[in-house]
Amino acid sequence: MKSYALIGTGALGGFYGGLLAKAGCDVHFLMRSDVEHVRQHGLRVDSVNGDFLLPNVKAYASVSEMPVCDYVIIALKSTQNTSLALLLPPLLHSDSHAIVLQNGLHVEAKTEEIVGKGRVLGGCCFLCSNKVGPGHIRHLDYGNILLGSYKGPDGNSPNVPDSVIHEIVNDFSKATIPIEATDNLQRSRWKKLMWNIPFNGLSVILNASTDAIMNHPASRQLAEQIMRDVRQAAIACGETIPEEHVAQLIEHTEHMVPYDSSMRLDFLAGRPMEIEAIFSNPIRASQAAGYAAPFIEVLQKQLLFLDRTTDSESCETS
Repeated sequence: MKSYALIGTGALGGFYGGLLAKAGCDVHFLMRSDVEHVRQHGLRVDSVNGDFLLPNVKAYASVSEMPVCDYVIIALKSTQNTSLALLLPPLLHSDSHAIVLQNGLHVEAKTEEIVGKGRVLGGCCFLCSNKVGPGHIRHLDYGNILLGSYKGPDGNSPNVPDSVIHEIVNDFSKATIPIEATDNLQRSRWKKLMWNIPFNGLSVILNASTDAIMNHPASRQLAEQIMRDVRQAAIACGETIPEEHVAQLIEHTEHMVPYDSSMRLDFLAGRPMEIEAIFSNPIRASQAAGYAAPFIEVLQKQLLFLDRTTDSESCETS
């Protein structure tokens, strides 16, 4: 049996890691602040697909306590990627692979620097989930993953072996996690950004959940305009995304349960927002390819101002 280390037991990591452990996989959870609570009370997942409680969890407060593992799942927010240089090495053996389950573009780059080329996978997660308390995850909707080899910023990194991808897909599938392999991770990331950029950004700027954005004609039209801007940026970077993908995303969002984006929750809690990964990296990529991405850049600048204000206010009141 292959072993998994999970870094980041939040809304995403707690859900997927919980399902893997429930299915009998050997999962080791880095939990830090939640570790004593989970050791005493277990990991609880309330899900639209069925609630469950894991009473006995391999929970750790530090990577120094954890064993080396075959697969390391990175489910931290990308704002914490500077900590990976300390977190990853103790968990790796000579043939370990890393699975980066984060939003944004080229979020795998830091992991590749540490783990090495040809040993990093990225996963695009389509998930509505929140952490509602210590060791307590609430899954609201969706949950599917597109998994692929990270090819590096220049696109020249070697592929992860097919046997490795097949093994991960098999384990996740047995855990009832809908997962598919993709041979073009970057295209999948751009397609996901067509949703993440408008709805994460507008949720903060407009102080609104997804249903509020969709239910007002002006904000709905703006979300669609931003989607089209992201699509043009992707095309400039060499990715083919059909026009009808915009309509598909709008339709999916119409039927989505009312949802507060992770970025809005971070903003309301005074935490750093994932502006670099979700906005700045795509802007740099598209501008390098000759496309200005005006809608994305306007959102980015507004969010940078609000992020600065949050930092300033939190310092003054602490």
